[in-house]
Amino acid sequence: MKITHHLTDDLILGYSAGTLTEAVNLIVASHISLCDECRAAVESYDAVGGAVIETADTVAVSDDCLDGALALIRKSPATGATSEKKRRNDPVLPAPLLDYVGGSLDDVKWRSVGMGVKQAILKTSPEATARLLFIPAGTAIPDHGHNGMELTLVLKGAFQDEDGRFARGDIEIASEDMHHTPIADLSEDCICLAVTDAPLQFRGLLPRLVQPFVKI
Repeated sequence: MKITHHLTDDLILGYSAGTLTEAVNLIVASHISLCDECRAAVESYDAVGGAVIETADTVAVSDDCLDGALALIRKSPATGATSEKKRRNDPVLPAPLLDYVGGSLDDVKWRSVGMGVKQAILKTSPEATARLLFIPAGTAIPDHGHNGMELTLVLKGAFQDEDGRFARGDIEIASEDMHHTPIADLSEDCICLAVTDAPLQFRGLLPRLVQPFVKI
């Protein structure tokens, strides 16, 4: 698998520092689980961060700090364990995604959004939205711009737009100055993980009418 579209330095740094929203963190983690180059970059930032911590001044904490932290962890709701069998055998979903869908690709609860396209919105914190998209082979997503950032990671198949061709493991980073019309390759259905931090800007009337119902 040859990955040609990678994360930006800002996203890699944010992931290493723990400053990304949950949805963005999820797509970055999914990409680096597939991409040796970006995973190595994250490890480099982690090493620098560790060196900084080692040289930083220490700060006194209360005697019961550790007990309090452990108590909070024990009270946290379980995220739903994924069986090791499903974790090992799913050929499409990277490991970071498995708990979010409750198992393998077969467990995804798809909902139709029109033209054969289906989506499954994943439960994350409200600052950004993560969704799985199923796009039938040869189908185009309506032309749209962005009110914020849109990250799209290809998990199966491929799509092409004004920025080039994106296949498994590739991540497209779209900002407010970009308009595009992604089209799935004719050879295979395309499955993507998409993360947005603001609604898309559709040019067509019908997509704009449907948009509030499908939460895109």
